[in-house]
Amino acid sequence: MFRGRFEHVIDEKGRLSVPSKFREVLSAQNENELILTDFDSCLAAYPKGEWRELEEKIRKLSPLQKEVRNFLRLFYSSATEVSLDSQGRILIPPQMRERAGLGREVVLLGLLNKIEIWSKKSWEEFEAHSAGTFEEIVSKLVELGI
Repeated sequence: MFRGRFEHVIDEKGRLSVPSKFREVLSAQNENELILTDFDSCLAAYPKGEWRELEEKIRKLSPLQKEVRNFLRLFYSSATEVSLDSQGRILIPPQMRERAGLGREVVLLGLLNKIEIWSKKSWEEFEAHSAGTFEEIVSKLVELGI
């Protein structure tokens, strides 16, 4: 499972070093590739095995529902496969960096089965605006039995 928060930089060629803790998780899963896609205000990076599980769940949804079609269009049309190089870096395509507003400084979040990649500025804004709602989120999770 991915967990933790790491600040990294994207180099001038668009390469991002995946934190060693995350590479350990990928190695344990015998994974060397990630599926990147636009997600909210960031990029989501799924190991291929996790991506396949997500696809199986999505396949069970009706494509006749407008929300499902829109989700597929937005989520899948932006998806791309990236491989870790020998130095543990991934190359984030320019159009994805632009859509997610990624500059040089980024924050990587480990969120159980996926990694999120945020611009440092966007993450700090999200964190500042979410501080007041954390108690509300915890209360909702308690209602859900967690």
